[in-house]
Amino acid sequence: MTQSRQENRRFVLAERPHGEPDANTLRLETSDIPKAGKGEMLLQNEFLSLDPYMRGRMSDAPSYADPVGIGEVMIGGTVARVVTSDVEGFKEGDWVQAFGGWQDYAVSDGKGIINMGSNPENPSWALGVLGMPGLTAWAGLTQIGQPKAGETIVVAGASGPVGATVGQIGKILGCRVVGIAGGAEKCGHVVNTLGFDACVDYKADGFRDALKDATPDGIDVYFENVGGAVFDAVLPLLNTGARVPVCGLISQYNATSLPDGPDRLSLLMRAILTKRMTMRGFIVFDDFGHLYPDFANQMGEWVRDDRIKYREEMIAGLEQAPEAFIGLLRGDAFGKRVIKLND
Repeated sequence: MTQSRQENRRFVLAERPHGEPDANTLRLETSDIPKAGKGEMLLQNEFLSLDPYMRGRMSDAPSYADPVGIGEVMIGGTVARVVTSDVEGFKEGDWVQAFGGWQDYAVSDGKGIINMGSNPENPSWALGVLGMPGLTAWAGLTQIGQPKAGETIVVAGASGPVGATVGQIGKILGCRVVGIAGGAEKCGHVVNTLGFDACVDYKADGFRDALKDATPDGIDVYFENVGGAVFDAVLPLLNTGARVPVCGLISQYNATSLPDGPDRLSLLMRAILTKRMTMRGFIVFDDFGHLYPDFANQMGEWVRDDRIKYREEMIAGLEQAPEAFIGLLRGDAFGKRVIKLND
């Protein structure tokens, strides 16, 4: 279904999922198109970003941000067109990077909105390599990982929008880069297209031994966005003074209990102490949002010069968003997953 000029399609949170979201988690509704008032503008969403953090917003467990309320529009980053505007600096037809949620139309007062101009090249890329995922990769690696030429960087989720960018930045900075991804096709892309030195398939037998073989000098920087069994394999290989930026734990987002097996917390704490490691979690816009202009300039240059390659998985139709999101959490996505709302 394409967008309408008469009504607003929107997905609202119908119930909080227990474990993996399902067909009952979100409900598709239609309503009147909202009206922008004084000092506001009406946005027509063109592209919707799907990101793992959204699973946390479906839960009411304590977190770094308030959960989506039952019956409220599901949150999400968007690229939109300005339909009408009473906001200085924005005019009809402008493309903007916004946070319009899982719906066709949204009203904004302009706060937190980035004006992309009237004719941006590849506008949907503002949801990926030139947006939040790209900033996450760039800031997490450069500000926390602080890699030095010749060091070894390992990144999980290496074919995804964050991991792929982390690894390519690492190569630009003169490091040896090893990716971890699921399946031979993704690993082939990581090495042959993105230019990583190696990629290890975490789904294959012998994953732990393969990772050790791929990192003969140990690991100096591990960019964490998966957790679980992948981190269990990484931990023994971390070098003294290793740095571990933590931006996500996608393997645990649908968990309903602690993992089986012995308590490994003491093992982690001992490694942090004896190896003098730095492990730091971060919320990208809270911690590094002030660096966005520096990131935008640098990443824009790298993308224009083809030093950073980007894979986008475009899915047509707002109605496809719930199933596409569930697949994202399962590891089905290959590149940055974006919903195209309008044909």
